[in-house]
Amino acid sequence: MKIIKAILSSALALILVVSLNSKFGDIPPLGKFLDPFRGFWKNAENRKINPERNLKVDGLHGPVEIKFDERMVPHIFAGNNYDLYFAQGYVTAKDRLWQMDFQTRFASGRLSEVVGSKAIELDRYQRRMGMTYGAENMVKTMMKDPVIKEIMEAYAAGINAYIHSLKPGQYPLEYKLLNYIPEDWTPLNSALLLKLMSATLAGGSNEFYMSNILNKYGPEITRDLFPDYPFREDPIIPAGTNWDFTPGVPPKKPEVLSNNKKTYNIKTRELEDGIGSNNWAVAGAKSASGYPLLANDPHLDITLPSIWYQIQLVSPDLNTCGVSIPGSPGVIIGFNKDVAWGVTNVGADVLDWYNIEFKDATKKEYWYNNKWNEVKVRVETIEVKGGETITDSIYYTHHGPIVYTSEQRPEKFSKINNIPTGHALRWVAHDGSNDVRTFYELNKAKNYTDYRKALTHYSAPAQNFIFASVENDIAITPNGYFPMKWKGQGKFLMDGSDPANDWHGRIPAEQNPTVKNPARNFVSSANQFLTDQSYPYYINWEFAAYERGHRINKRLAVMTQANVDSMRNLQNDNYSILAENILATLVSLVNTEKLNASQREGYEIVSKWNKFFNAEEIGASIFELWHKSLAKEIWEDDLGNPKTPMRYPSRDRNVHLLLNEPNSPWFDNVHTAKKETRADAVNAAFRFAIDSLERKYGPLKKEWQWGNVKHTNVPHLAKVAGFGSKFLNNGGSKSSVNAMSENNGPSWRMIVALGKEVKAYGVFPGGASGNPGSYYYDNMVDTWSEGKLNELVYLKSKDEKRAGIISTWKLSD
Repeated sequence: MKIIKAILSSALALILVVSLNSKFGDIPPLGKFLDPFRGFWKNAENRKINPERNLKVDGLHGPVEIKFDERMVPHIFAGNNYDLYFAQGYVTAKDRLWQMDFQTRFASGRLSEVVGSKAIELDRYQRRMGMTYGAENMVKTMMKDPVIKEIMEAYAAGINAYIHSLKPGQYPLEYKLLNYIPEDWTPLNSALLLKLMSATLAGGSNEFYMSNILNKYGPEITRDLFPDYPFREDPIIPAGTNWDFTPGVPPKKPEVLSNNKKTYNIKTRELEDGIGSNNWAVAGAKSASGYPLLANDPHLDITLPSIWYQIQLVSPDLNTCGVSIPGSPGVIIGFNKDVAWGVTNVGADVLDWYNIEFKDATKKEYWYNNKWNEVKVRVETIEVKGGETITDSIYYTHHGPIVYTSEQRPEKFSKINNIPTGHALRWVAHDGSNDVRTFYELNKAKNYTDYRKALTHYSAPAQNFIFASVENDIAITPNGYFPMKWKGQGKFLMDGSDPANDWHGRIPAEQNPTVKNPARNFVSSANQFLTDQSYPYYINWEFAAYERGHRINKRLAVMTQANVDSMRNLQNDNYSILAENILATLVSLVNTEKLNASQREGYEIVSKWNKFFNAEEIGASIFELWHKSLAKEIWEDDLGNPKTPMRYPSRDRNVHLLLNEPNSPWFDNVHTAKKETRADAVNAAFRFAIDSLERKYGPLKKEWQWGNVKHTNVPHLAKVAGFGSKFLNNGGSKSSVNAMSENNGPSWRMIVALGKEVKAYGVFPGGASGNPGSYYYDNMVDTWSEGKLNELVYLKSKDEKRAGIISTWKLSD
């Protein structure tokens, strides 16, 4: 019996050993994961920090000192720029290695190497969109610049020095969860991360929706519903600004845009409302100090780890502080002792689709400019964990890649509706660029002249670069590679065979819209239209709604004796200009006699609502669902055919319809015998809003408060359960300056007070560390959610005695 028990025990032990070291589906080998010497236990960090460390790091040219403040933000001091960027790469990898790896793999279409066959179609999609192709072109351009070449190579060398210092037990937790190891970094990885930002900010498309609408309703109705300039606007460059240049001649618009009457049953990724940002700068004439103040809060998807990494970089050449993108050198948004700068997204039309005609089934030639032209083929190799390696052929025209042909289109993949069959993609992200040079020069800029020079190197994604200097200059420049187009080019699908539809070079960089020291003593942007209609070039026909920008401008216009608190309060402003414009009209049209008890209670609340999207406001929840339901009530019967996807008109057009076209036929639901009116649509939308809230949250009570309905939280980058934040009960909305939604909002808030001694404040929803086992993983989330800011430590030298420095690392070769 003892022998039998021994055999059974041995067999069970063997099964357990094999099981714990084998991967089952999505579950990692638990033996490795639970290993007390190499598993996840090793990732738990003690909050108590070693006050001093001396590290030998191969590859440095000289000694480097890194001081960490109380939030574990690194402040790097190096004797030369090579060591500076080497150390930036090293310390960024220390905190964010897996984040950098994961985002690079996602961008380049290499997730299958880690998670297996489930990611094959996603990897094919990323490669077919030309992400790696564009990054390769970017690297070629950067490597021609010896200064940037050295920076990129030093940064990569620093990352690799950190990777090579790790033992398996020290790998970030996510590597253990997914059972793979880090690989060496190259400048291509950094370029991929920058291209990923282009995909995030300039990767949407409306041409197919618009083409379907044009084919169904014709040009006159299409122009009426989708005008090329909004009814209400408060442009970034103040209206009436004179253009001090002689414009070139824009390309001529073709007489016949297209004879293509085909309808498209695809549903592309629309340009997302709320993807944007705020920035502004006030002149010394408006501030209490007599020096400029600059504020910036870019709105992006918020994640843990944060998309930003706070850092200070000091060498004999520069001393700059702010936030970087993990995986890319330099400071993207920040300041030095002389200047400050920030960015918001422009929203230029830099992505177009072209209908392509092949000669025959071989797809070796396509028709363009009245002749057959050669198709180039790019072969991608996709390695699959636990499976066979796959090759994928992508056809390239002079426009760019034909993302999917009919034979290549996958049967089941959620993103296939994003891409039309047989169309070529022209996208600025495919072009080579040297954007890193812009930030390198901004980091060491001393004045307005340096700012303008730095911008000449920048291509994409186009940004509104705001600027302020200790010399009391303020400025803003919507900047990037803006294709030279005829007016409206790219609003609809274009014929890929006609050269008139090509991009015709670019708008000269020096003729991009800009303003310096305007009479109103402030500059600002919130993703709205760049200019009034006097600007001689076409950049796009639609930008973000004007409300955020208008609210910012109204408050700045009356502001005097401004200080940091003035700026912070404006960043946290939850007031809705949209509600100011339409709430009274909506309320006046409600027939209260036909409301049930819940609807009547909701009506009383929203009619008295103060128009602030504060967390405790129930009126905000009702209004938000009401106006969105109204848009659907008006347009779904006309533009909601799932077989022919179309889009709704802009919020600006809806407001104009509601306020100025009370008898518009668009209020009628064509699917009913009755002829509905504006009042009918408003009442139906109101009842739907109240009933929907009641179904989801129960009877009207505190659960209806806006903070709970919006339900902001910060998820993990890879949506790993338990690695995200708690629910954050805060205010804000997409139509407010504080543009907060569930998982999108101010990804970094910064205020810089220039003067004899520069002071700066900032926060992002996360922490310095990317390790979920670290106190510094999410230690700033509550500060961010509450609308507070941390004072940013800005050291003048490594010998400066500053309270709050908790650790010093000394690196040497």
